[in-house]
Amino acid sequence: MDPLCWPSETNSFRRFTPESLAAIEERIAKKKKQQAKVNQNNKDQDVEEDRLTPQLDLKTYKKLPSLYGDLPVELIGEPLEDLDPYYSDHKTFMVINKRRIIFRFTATPALCIAGPFNPIRKAAIKILIHS
Repeated sequence: MDPLCWPSETNSFRRFTPESLAAIEERIAKKKKQQAKVNQNNKDQDVEEDRLTPQLDLKTYKKLPSLYGDLPVELIGEPLEDLDPYYSDHKTFMVINKRRIIFRFTATPALCIAGPFNPIRKAAIKILIHS
């Protein structure tokens, strides 16, 4: 099905959970293995690979385009899986505020102790994105 023809009630927003973080870590490990294999096979050859770039409409501090639909009220200010495919193998998550502004945060532990699911860190994020 063509993504541009999805029904408007389709919800593409998913909460960022420990399972999401585990899936990202799996993708990172898979990419590293694949990269090592490619580097080993192409040691003597100069091969340029196509690199994925961030989507301009999903940049940090920009307004979420209406193309992605309405953000459910219960997901405002909550950590979400990133919509941009560029970040599919980065340990990041996005948070969208009431004005539909996109914020991105790293999922690595802050201060080496407060992981992305720590209540204190969640409260700090809510304060940072408050309009």
